[in-house]
Amino acid sequence: MKKLNVKAMLSILITVSLLCIAPTALSAAKKLRVAIVAPSASNDLAFTQSIVDGMKAIQKNREIELAITDGTFIVEDAAAAIRDYAKQGYDLVIAHGSQYGGSLKEIAPDFPNTAFAWGTAANTFGLPNVSSYEAASDEGGYVMGVMAAAMSRRGAVGVVGPIEVGDAKLYVDGFVQGAKSFKKGIRANVNYIGSFSDVALAAEAARAHMAAGADVLTGTAQMTVGAIGAARAKRVAWFGTQANQAELAPEIVVASQVYKWEVILAKIVNDLDNGIKGGKMYEVNLANGGLVIEFNDAYKLPAKVKKAGMDAIAGIENGTITKTH
Repeated sequence: MKKLNVKAMLSILITVSLLCIAPTALSAAKKLRVAIVAPSASNDLAFTQSIVDGMKAIQKNREIELAITDGTFIVEDAAAAIRDYAKQGYDLVIAHGSQYGGSLKEIAPDFPNTAFAWGTAANTFGLPNVSSYEAASDEGGYVMGVMAAAMSRRGAVGVVGPIEVGDAKLYVDGFVQGAKSFKKGIRANVNYIGSFSDVALAAEAARAHMAAGADVLTGTAQMTVGAIGAARAKRVAWFGTQANQAELAPEIVVASQVYKWEVILAKIVNDLDNGIKGGKMYEVNLANGGLVIEFNDAYKLPAKVKKAGMDAIAGIENGTITKTH
């Protein structure tokens, strides 16, 4: 029998070793098929864009085939899209809207091999293939409220809210609490317009706030483009949330609370890689970097106002300021 030389033996050993580890490596590197179903446009500079940006950030380090169905304001349309993606065998279907919870609760049990995630909410319905996520948006809301009160010369700030649910309500409550904690007697007026998408109604609400004396405004959800437009016409300062809204009106947007959903999406994807399809609840907040206050460099913000905001951030992170929820 012919003897193998050292080089040949090493080659065989390396080949055998690679064959042994190949299944694990391939499993970890498996391309994931992820679908997002969301209520507004992918570039709305608000709710939907925040989740799309988050998943695109994950794509930089993980091979993901991403499909997006946006503009599904009608819940039945969203439900049809969610079910269709599951039928197509997508690994993860993200239902990005608190209004989609009822539909997901019905759909998920029909597709036990598909992972689902939804938000903003804190309920997995007890299903092993459903994850939920929420934003502690009251934290950034508090910071914005502090700065708004510090800026206001007329002693009144206005909030344009959509529907009193989820991260929208949290943000509004946090903003009001922050404003009142900084300046006693300030008027923090809130107007829920009853819609996430009615741009015209949001603009009307903003004009009503300004007519009532508000000289700083904020709001949440995709309909705020209307409110920002109304504020811009009067050169009234605006604080944004969900995504960075400075590009909409750089001369009035002071700062934005930006959702960095990639913080929790990375955990959901890692769970999938390890065979875990759901059953967990996640939160983004200031402390874990899932919420970030981004200041608009084009806006000339007084140093004392920014300091008040930074102090509020520090207080929330170290626990000296109590959260609203």
